[in-house]
Amino acid sequence: MKKNWIDLKKDIEIPESKGIYLAAVREKNEEFQSMEWNAYLINDSETSIEMALIVTKGFDNGESTSTMRHSIKLLPASSYAKIEYLQDEVLRLNNQFSVTYFANDKMYEKTFLFPKNSINEAALKDLPVIKKKGILVK
Repeated sequence: MKKNWIDLKKDIEIPESKGIYLAAVREKNEEFQSMEWNAYLINDSETSIEMALIVTKGFDNGESTSTMRHSIKLLPASSYAKIEYLQDEVLRLNNQFSVTYFANDKMYEKTFLFPKNSINEAALKDLPVIKKKGILVK
């Protein structure tokens, strides 16, 4: 019996991603002596994640940024990694981060969204794992 594409698609299981977050952190760039926003992937779980692929883009009302791609080979449990610098010009856009990774021999996928203008100093809060303040999306 042949399976059609729809039947095959139903057989694919992508488990729920837990303990993986994205944060925008305001921090000092020592080299340029300026404050800047940086995006971080946070692993607040008890399991390492492997082969994380992150695709980022900014968009709003027909305006969009270039699509950027990043990878992180290994992100141990209770750790974090810097993904990219966020230019001030893109903070007025919706900023989307699509993350795919492996943990416990399973593939996980999650999309994080910073709504336009949500990355600002008034929204800073304590972050898990990173001992800094920032804006967290779960």
